[in-house]
Amino acid sequence: MLVNFEDLNKNSRIWIYQSNKEFTENEVEELAPIIEEFVSNWQRHGEDLKASYKVIYNHFIVLAVDEGFNNVSGCSIDASVNLIKNLEAKFSVNLTNKLNISFKNNNNINIVNMSDFQKYAKEGKITSNTIVFNNLVTTIEDLEQNWEIPADKSWHKRFLVQ
Repeated sequence: MLVNFEDLNKNSRIWIYQSNKEFTENEVEELAPIIEEFVSNWQRHGEDLKASYKVIYNHFIVLAVDEGFNNVSGCSIDASVNLIKNLEAKFSVNLTNKLNISFKNNNNINIVNMSDFQKYAKEGKITSNTIVFNNLVTTIEDLEQNWEIPADKSWHKRFLVQ
């Protein structure tokens, strides 16, 4: 059952998928009903999931489930991954490459592969104050508090020049 993202419990479980390219406004308008239809019908063994989604900065798709209502199962997670794979094919993007790292440069979102991120850190283009996206967060509360953080406060700090 689709609900407003803001109405979900802060402990709701999330999955973040970052695109290797920015979606255009038209693409966001095109993908929204696809995701909404999926989330509206998302179930665990025939039981509705209380769920929502959000597209952030036209780069990130966040799926969320209130597990206080119903827990997700392996099958329901697989179904969401299938949705993401279908979006990848439809929009010619990569949403599942965990080796891409995203960070802000002023207000621009940059997504680079891990080796380029390491290179930029060595060159001083990425510093401890660079805002990075910690896509490992697992709840809405984490998303709000620990997703956009300085590099030295995240797992990315291991790449920084000391």
